[in-house]
Amino acid sequence: MTEFVLIPGAWLGAWAWKEVVPVIEKGGHSAYPVTLTGMGERVHLATEGVGMETGIQDVLNVIRYNDLDEVVLVGHSFAGKVAAAVADRATDKVFKVIYLDGFHPEKVRTPQGAFPDEFPVESGRVPLPKEFLESVGKDVRGADRERFFSMATPTPVKYLRDPITLSAGFDSIKSAYIFCTLGDTLSWYLSQSPNSSVDDVLKANLDGPYRLIETGHWPMITKPKELAEDLVALAK
Repeated sequence: MTEFVLIPGAWLGAWAWKEVVPVIEKGGHSAYPVTLTGMGERVHLATEGVGMETGIQDVLNVIRYNDLDEVVLVGHSFAGKVAAAVADRATDKVFKVIYLDGFHPEKVRTPQGAFPDEFPVESGRVPLPKEFLESVGKDVRGADRERFFSMATPTPVKYLRDPITLSAGFDSIKSAYIFCTLGDTLSWYLSQSPNSSVDDVLKANLDGPYRLIETGHWPMITKPKELAEDLVALAK
């Protein structure tokens, strides 16, 4: 049995994994969806001080207070750096990190992952830009789109701005990857080697197995069953 801890990206909360969790559990595994402080049902806790250290402690506490072991962390989008930092601090508890269409760190000892301000910041938080959903989430439609906008909450900007610094212990953590074919992460990789195949580009840049899923940036919303199956397959 695998114990998954699911960390959502910007604007999301544990609600985003609602359709993924039952599929994981049906296979005999367990899943613990996280809401980072200041987002989702914890939006009321947003302050100027909320940032990466807060998110790291959120996830470490889920592991600690649920007495989890051999954990597979899933970090979506920016939360790949949350997952990496947690794995670095809990190498005795984390088996693998799966990076879902987003940031994954280099195995270096210097600060990394400090994102520039790509979207407007209002009072220390970043509201969901409608144009971003239209750009990398064209498949979020109908009722899913309405729910997405009704549930999305502004992201504390320090989650995006704050870097992480990893120790040598992180290098022992296994990695796996899922890329969304309609998202911008895969497009960025391919732009670096325009004359190479997808497989050649990813094999040259990654240190673990990967899957491609034919969705935009939010497969937990548009293809939860397929995503859950990929997570289980990559967790081995």
